[in-house]
Amino acid sequence: MNSATVRNLLVRGMLAGLGAGLLALVVAYLLGEPRVDAAISLEEGHSHGAGGGHEHEVEVVSRGLQSTAGLATGVLVYGVAFGGILALAYCFALGRVGRFGPRATAALMAASGLVAVYLVPFFKYPANPPAVGDPDTIGKRTALYGLMMLLSVLLAIATVIAGKRLAPVLGNWWATVVALAGFGVAVGLAYAFLPSVNEVGHDFPATLLWQFRVSSVSIQLVLWTAFGLLFGELAQRLLAPAARSARQQGAKAAASAV
Repeated sequence: MNSATVRNLLVRGMLAGLGAGLLALVVAYLLGEPRVDAAISLEEGHSHGAGGGHEHEVEVVSRGLQSTAGLATGVLVYGVAFGGILALAYCFALGRVGRFGPRATAALMAASGLVAVYLVPFFKYPANPPAVGDPDTIGKRTALYGLMMLLSVLLAIATVIAGKRLAPVLGNWWATVVALAGFGVAVGLAYAFLPSVNEVGHDFPATLLWQFRVSSVSIQLVLWTAFGLLFGELAQRLLAPAARSARQQGAKAAASAV
């Protein structure tokens, strides 16, 4: 793949990331922010009850600004960076993970990324609302989450390599089944050996915790799905005409030789 194609795919990836970020922003505002507000209200109620005449801390950035302009800026900037990184990964994966077209490769990469980058770490260390968690352990929790994400991505890459190596022996179907089974076993071992973190208080409402985690998954699901569809379409429009032109030129050359 030449540098011009990589550059064009990078630009399209960032645009697709921006579009996916806009959709994720809508979901975050409608589903996520009300749960965050409820958790903050609950935390403030507990602090007032425990501290009595405790003075309010001065907010550097108001909650209203955080939930509107701050949220939009964070999600959209993240979406653009997210799209650029995935576009570069797509340039490497195209043609190396199987005989898939540009659109199918984008969909497969988005689905695999959602599982490896988000869902696998999430099921071990699920997201918690602001009122949950000990501030003194945030460094430890962040490190464990990052380690689980890194292990998941490495295992996903190893799964693809193993599937390709097994395909000539077992066939595509059984090679895929065996490779995915190996991925599941390896993830299960990682779950078992990595320490668990459970800092949810017994007095925190289970419904609110469930709704917050569902909204977190929904945001990521919309982000990855929208990116896979948008970028797949943009990549198809860029790469399919080039591939078709190359095939036509090859056919003309063959006909001339005959």
